Amino acid sequence: MENKLQFVDLATSHGKKNSHPGIEHFEYSYKAEITNLYPLTKTEKLYQIQIVDPRERKDFTFQPGQFVMLELPGIGEAPFSISSSPIRHGDLELCIRRVGKMTNFLDRVKRGTKVGISGPFGTHFPVEEMVDNDILLIAGGLGIVPLRSPIMSVLENRSRYGRVDIIYGAREPLELLFTYQYGMWKQFDINLDIIVDKADDKWTGPVGLITEILQKRIDNGTPNDFRKKTNAIVCGPPVMFKFVCEMLIKAGLPMEKMFVSLERRMHCGRGKCCRCNIGSTYTCIEGPVFDYWSVLNLKEAI
Repeated sequence: MENKLQFVDLATSHGKKNSHPGIEHFEYSYKAEITNLYPLTKTEKLYQIQIVDPRERKDFTFQPGQFVMLELPGIGEAPFSISSSPIRHGDLELCIRRVGKMTNFLDRVKRGTKVGISGPFGTHFPVEEMVDNDILLIAGGLGIVPLRSPIMSVLENRSRYGRVDIIYGAREPLELLFTYQYGMWKQFDINLDIIVDKADDKWTGPVGLITEILQKRIDNGTPNDFRKKTNAIVCGPPVMFKFVCEMLIKAGLPMEKMFVSLERRMHCGRGKCCRCNIGSTYTCIEGPVFDYWSVLNLKEAI
């Protein structure tokens, strides 16, 4: 079975052709500005970025799960998942961890810094195809970053979906992201479960593994409805996919109704550096979102 997800291009008048053997797409670049930035943890910040030209801002659209290339002139560029609502068009939010040269420089910039944005690129989570169904969103660690966009999309169209569960796990409470939004998510009739590997003195929630929360969700669900009406989106370390998705398979969820993001493998975002390739598949070109059936057919994807 082939990956059913489709690559989405943004049609504008200033595209630059970027070819790869067997695949052809166009790249679109925009002048943008960092309008706000907020510390989330010791190593992560949320950057609000706006495309400068009002006309281009209005025309810029993306789908949940896609990514953009962020350029700092004179420093470099890197791919980042969009973690904001798709209806906001040219106002983007990127959650970025400080881990290398470019992200360390980003950690020191201020409001008003000029940047470049290219994209959007890649396949996306098919939330439109999940209408009238239950949705199970599972994130581990930084996996909540690409998951936040489909969460926002579902919230903005809440009446169109059935039961919605969010299961999120982190190593410790201080590493949890977007804590200020948990209350709002619950107000939209979302079942939210947060778990950490290791608690601190202030933590009163569950301690353990995501799979423990997932098993409770499976046990409390109606088997036939779970098989027929549930879609799952899973984001996090690839090793997590194996355990979580195998549990879902045993519960009867079809693999073509499970979607994962392999965005952690990406580096150049254009299929040139070959760091994201899995065999002949380039994650940044043919992904980053895949259904689980396709992932199992990609050697060494997990």
